[in-house]
Amino acid sequence: MIAGIILAAGKSERMGSPKALLPFEGSTFLGHLYALLKKSPLEPVRVVLGAHESRIRMQVELQGGDVVLNPDYEKGMLSSVQAALISLEQAKPEAAILFPVDHPNISPALIDRVIEAYRAGEGEIIIPLKDSRRGHPVLFAASLFDELRSAPPDIGARHVVRSHPERVYELQTTEPGVLQDIDTPEDYRRLAGL
Repeated sequence: MIAGIILAAGKSERMGSPKALLPFEGSTFLGHLYALLKKSPLEPVRVVLGAHESRIRMQVELQGGDVVLNPDYEKGMLSSVQAALISLEQAKPEAAILFPVDHPNISPALIDRVIEAYRAGEGEIIIPLKDSRRGHPVLFAASLFDELRSAPPDIGARHVVRSHPERVYELQTTEPGVLQDIDTPEDYRRLAGL
């Protein structure tokens, strides 16, 4: 069992409006990713909300058990990862894939390839690599969950990645979405081809 975690708790200050609700592929960033994960082999799925929680819940149909509220979202993305891991303790997944909501342009095939690389024993951390640059989503094996829980908040999950270079597998891909980090209105216009 490999869990899927969508990280959608941030304030979206540079965007000026909730990134989770930006229109994308006939839905929203969050709606698109959520539908993608629910159709994928990932189970269970968690969506971490914080800032704009009530507005997002009103506009995106989410199953109640899939939602995790992060009251500490102002502490950064790692706090959302940690909130999700707490919610998964009973399910005991063997790994989890982290999907930042501002990287919506992810294909089902990429998710399958990340899972396949993990199942083949390629590494305990699977990171998509395009043009020699690391992107998202990133898989972490359950053997690293405790380190994610205790990582320095200012460095986040990168701390775990840097601590274990020998356990990292870089999954080569040509998909542009792994590097498309949508933080500003200009980023969004580029994504939308405007």
